Amino acid sequence: MPQPTSTPVLVLAAVLFAVALVHTFAASRIERLSHRYPRHAGLFHLLGEVEVVFGLWAIVLVAGLALLASPAEALAYAESRQYTEPLFVFVVMVVAASRPIVHAVLQATQWLARRAPVPTPLAAAWLGLAAVPLFGSFITEPAAMTIAALMLAPQVFRPGMPERLKYVALGVLFVNVSIGGTLTSFAAPPVLMVAATWDWDTAFMAANFGWKAAIAVVVNATLAVWLLRGHLGREGSTAGADTATRTAMPLGVVAVHAACLAAVVLLAHHPVAFLGVFLLFLGYTQAYARHQSPLIVREALLVAFFLAGLVVLGGLQQWWLQPLVSAMGPTTLFFGATALTAITDNAALTYLGSLIRGISDEAKYSLVAGAVTGGGLTVIANAPNPAGVALLKQGFADGAIGAGGLFVGALLPTLLAGAALLLL
Repeated sequence: MPQPTSTPVLVLAAVLFAVALVHTFAASRIERLSHRYPRHAGLFHLLGEVEVVFGLWAIVLVAGLALLASPAEALAYAESRQYTEPLFVFVVMVVAASRPIVHAVLQATQWLARRAPVPTPLAAAWLGLAAVPLFGSFITEPAAMTIAALMLAPQVFRPGMPERLKYVALGVLFVNVSIGGTLTSFAAPPVLMVAATWDWDTAFMAANFGWKAAIAVVVNATLAVWLLRGHLGREGSTAGADTATRTAMPLGVVAVHAACLAAVVLLAHHPVAFLGVFLLFLGYTQAYARHQSPLIVREALLVAFFLAGLVVLGGLQQWWLQPLVSAMGPTTLFFGATALTAITDNAALTYLGSLIRGISDEAKYSLVAGAVTGGGLTVIANAPNPAGVALLKQGFADGAIGAGGLFVGALLPTLLAGAALLLL
């Protein structure tokens, strides 16, 4: 079905998109209202969930479309959207955060951290902020975000850590995951959207993006750990990781979980297939429940709801985004894409760029480089960010992550990432 093109519908979609952005930035303040008005605490908790925002306003859009056009057209539009990415993020979050996978990754990183020529807590934090985001180029960015968040939560995102340093670490994590997936052509959503259209394979990505991104990831992680150094390694800061690795885990169980994760990643563009793998995975976890922890189904569902809402709302923003992108030169496009990514998903932005005919190679590079550079500035900038928020928000004051704090925390690593991709 063609997208709705009537002016009232497009204006409504743009207005609701703007409202959703404002709601995203106000989520932490709405959450605090639950303490002031306990009678309506449940409602404020719901409205204060960042992951709920875009799904909520997408429902309003579909309802508005039903009123302005017809219920049949509203349902047809909602059903015409592509939901593969939200489904994939849901599945990969649940599988990647399962106890055997986290156990194996924590053991590997702690083994490396103990052998590093620096204090173990510093090495462990550095591996979580640098090595895991780069590993996202092979296991996909959502899986990397999930594993890194679970690794860092007990050490960095905990009571006793200054709030400003938590935002610094969060900003570095989000930026590094966004740029760390560019070593290959299949791991980062904004790259996936253009790779086939522009014939960008893994060799091209590694040669033109990957090594530059790796330098920025290492610099960002090193600066963050240097700032955190006085608060790492204190009593209790690694308790969660230690507990996770003390319990014996059969190698066969880890192998099955790893095989399921690999299958989901390889079948990322085939929802029927990876959902089938997911059902087998759920059956296996029930059969060997003694080796499992509760699966993060709720958190993953919230993130999928967020992304699905973004797909529905974002599908009607092309009328103002595409002319804006196509009118920019390569350098302007880089900075424009970085800025636009802060207010729209970077995969949606690069997808719109792939629709522009006659775009130069320089403009293609600038668009994707800018899109991944700005991927850590806001929750909605990059698809894995909501996963990080869902797993780490309880470590922040009031159990909410402020959009302003995230923006400030991500600003310096964003500038360093931009310098690496633009100047090297």
